Amino acid sequence: MGNNISDVIEQYLKRILEESDLDVIEIQRSELAELFHCVPSQINYVISTRFTVDHGYIVESKRGGGGYIRIRRLKLDREHALLELLRTLGPEVSQASGEALIGRLYREKWVTRREALMLENMLRREVLTVDLPLRDQLRARLLYSAIQVLAAADQ
Repeated sequence: MGNNISDVIEQYLKRILEESDLDVIEIQRSELAELFHCVPSQINYVISTRFTVDHGYIVESKRGGGGYIRIRRLKLDREHALLELLRTLGPEVSQASGEALIGRLYREKWVTRREALMLENMLRREVLTVDLPLRDQLRARLLYSAIQVLAAADQ
């Protein structure tokens, strides 16, 4: 990751989430914006793009005076989660969505760091040198195949 403010905020939130015993954190948007000397909309951007269900998170928010943002890391048992991933994987997967999915597989310890890096590299646009939408369709089929192997390895 680079050192832009979005990356710094993401790393901070993930670190405090790691330190949480309950896989959940509750933050004040305004306090976080103050801490990072940015506007609250920057916090919204980071949360809405980097803490999605695809990334393995559920976000709840309450606006107003006592408003908060609650970020919860999803923990699913491996077999059900992999089957759900297969069920929800669409016919096309963008590079960013593919990387998010592989990141989740790694965070959940379903693949090793080495396997995650191999998958990410195989699915890069520089490797899949065909035009869109074929490239995203090919990426989806490759990911589907990889997840099938992971699910079958459990049985």
